Amino acid sequence: MTERPKASSIDEYIAQAPPSSRMLLEQMRALIKAAAPDATETISYAIPTFDLGGKHLVHFGGFATHIGFYPVPSGIEAFKEELAAYKSGKGSAQFPLDKPLPADLIRRIVEFRVRELTTGGR
Repeated sequence: MTERPKASSIDEYIAQAPPSSRMLLEQMRALIKAAAPDATETISYAIPTFDLGGKHLVHFGGFATHIGFYPVPSGIEAFKEELAAYKSGKGSAQFPLDKPLPADLIRRIVEFRVRELTTGGR
């Protein structure tokens, strides 16, 4: 896969993404914004990132076959049973491009991360 140019904003990142993933990237962004309205958008590790209180809340990115979602290890661990249907790792989940995003699950994971960053998790 050829390397993409480095984006300086989420708008730029999505514009540079393959057309097959743009719609899902926009949906992911909207889901995160709705669940964490106080979070700020940035680019970190060359992918879209939402920060809250000066810390990374979640990251996401578009790839050839999936949308990557990175709610750090605690976000994956807390929802591991529900994420079992998806390929996942210590701090990541992959949502295939040919299926709808699991909107409710993403929303709940982001809300979990907001609580984690603002109240220590409870």
